[in-house]
Amino acid sequence: MSDIQQTASDLYEQFSDHVDVTEDEIEERLDRLVSEYKVPLSEARRSVESHYLDEAGLERDDIGSRGGNETVQVEDVDEAEQWVDITAKVVDLWEPRSDSVGQVGLLGDPTGTIKFTKWAKSDLPELEDGSVYRFGNVVTDEYQGRFSVKLNRTTTIEELDEDIEVGDNDETVEGALVDIQSGSGLIKRCPEEDCTRVLQNGRCSEHGEVEGEFDLRIKGVLDDGDDVHEVIFNDESTESLTGIGLEEAKQMAKDALDTTVVADEMRDRVLGRYYRVTGPTLGRYVLANDIEELSAPDDAEAVLIKARSM
Repeated sequence: MSDIQQTASDLYEQFSDHVDVTEDEIEERLDRLVSEYKVPLSEARRSVESHYLDEAGLERDDIGSRGGNETVQVEDVDEAEQWVDITAKVVDLWEPRSDSVGQVGLLGDPTGTIKFTKWAKSDLPELEDGSVYRFGNVVTDEYQGRFSVKLNRTTTIEELDEDIEVGDNDETVEGALVDIQSGSGLIKRCPEEDCTRVLQNGRCSEHGEVEGEFDLRIKGVLDDGDDVHEVIFNDESTESLTGIGLEEAKQMAKDALDTTVVADEMRDRVLGRYYRVTGPTLGRYVLANDIEELSAPDDAEAVLIKARSM
């Protein structure tokens, strides 16, 4: 079975009880997006899902997954829009900032911690700080490189009579900042509720053409002479690193009629300098929570030559 056929079969399982559609029709819609319009399969799947959700008058949380989810640990969560099962301890609860949020906080297991959100409309039981639960059918999410899980009306929650030792997934890396990658500087994110995807040419992979909201981000590379480490700086850490805040960045782009001037100015200010960065690791990235500028080591010249050549 091809990837398109498997995806069509999965979508048919989700929607067959809600809309009048055949598996072949779903496969044809996916194939047209992938073959004719050269859309990646993951984006094509989201587009087809959205189409049938609209047709059925449903929200994404109303569908969920039909079982067979992968059981994961915190460190395994490295992709958004995945339905998974997870066993974890509630290690912190925060005050929700929105009436639509029932509870928000941190879950932890031996591999680290991850943010969770439980929607108020989900009608799920209250989670207790320090308790351990087995969560079935939660969906992963991502914002500025930080992954999280969302508990929805299809989620199952089972409290367990056990304890979990929660691990620390922070890592400290240091070296010369030798590259600021594409997708850095002044960016735009999708403004739709619960969506924080970075826009590409004014389009969100989930919601199509949208106005977008400005944000700051740096995707950087630290090189210590032996290894390279990819680091993501969110808006706060980007301002701390470069001294350029969001309003200043927007004004710079407005004056130049070009958003790329922001990333160029950031490169001029920080490339070739040495930093120690600490934060959680997600996939191949370290997320910069703490930043310390260092003095250049004795063997700095070789690393700086690499920085100038990138």
